[in-house]
Amino acid sequence: MENEYRRSGRPEHNNIKKKKRMRKRTLIPLILLAVLIALVLYVFFSYQSGLKIAEENGVEQETFEFNGDDNNDGKKNILLLGADREVDGTQRTDVIMLAQYDFMNKEMKLVSLMRDIYVDIPGYQSYKINSVYSLGGVELLRQTIEQNFGIEVEEYAVVDYQAFESVVDVINRNGITIDVEKDMSAKIDTELKQGEQQLGGQDLLAYARFRHDAEGDFGRVRRQQQVINALKDEALSVGNIFKLPKIAGTAMGHVNTSMSNGEMYRMMASFLVRSDKNIETLTLPVENTYQFVDIPHAGNVIDLDFETNSQYLHDFLEGNVEDAEALEPSAEDPAGE
Repeated sequence: MENEYRRSGRPEHNNIKKKKRMRKRTLIPLILLAVLIALVLYVFFSYQSGLKIAEENGVEQETFEFNGDDNNDGKKNILLLGADREVDGTQRTDVIMLAQYDFMNKEMKLVSLMRDIYVDIPGYQSYKINSVYSLGGVELLRQTIEQNFGIEVEEYAVVDYQAFESVVDVINRNGITIDVEKDMSAKIDTELKQGEQQLGGQDLLAYARFRHDAEGDFGRVRRQQQVINALKDEALSVGNIFKLPKIAGTAMGHVNTSMSNGEMYRMMASFLVRSDKNIETLTLPVENTYQFVDIPHAGNVIDLDFETNSQYLHDFLEGNVEDAEALEPSAEDPAGE
């Protein structure tokens, strides 16, 4: 009888175990769904808080005339501009860069164009490239780059200085670690001392803009690339991973761009998947392909060999340049104002 009792009790015991397993299997998807919903809400509200920072700063979103076309080759060429403050109703571009993101290989490349490069401007007299934006905005600059370098730009992003300072402060209120290469103070409204230190948004911008030394614009372009890499490294550090939505929202709220939010999300997500997250850089003109020339209506300009520089640019974007750092130009003579 005792054995029969034990045998008859086993099925009931097994049924209890099965029910517990079924409850666990049911709970796991529900828990995962709850976590996913919480994550989506966190990203959304963090992004919105970033947008609110731009709104509180009184930033107005603008849409500029731009006729760039996506050639659907898996790469995106983006014109990145740092807009200078308006003077007498005109605004020049203090920073001119070409960014390319390769979705297939998850590679980001960045090309800096010296602001004093003397270019042919469609419909206008030849002048320095940093004057093009004031003449015809991003569309004329797109046309100028295509005519002089043979590169088709598909998107644009115009960033103002307030955006830069706000993004830096969101990434790290204590500042970004930078090894300041020398004492700097001339025409940057602050005083920077040589050595490694943490720079807040205003001082970091001053460091990136400084050009009143023997290197002139050459040194400034190098520091701009240094600052971009430092910001990228800090933003992607372990301590800032959860800040990324707010950082992105702050940046997007201050940036005027032809790219949709969806396109920006896709690019950022693709870049984050990459393991090393390096940004390859190039500066035009490359070494030994230019000279300084005084032109009556334009002042001291960089007169470059466009055929050679265009070839280097195409090779770099196509992945055919092994050591871009070896091509970096040096200031044999400071660029003009």
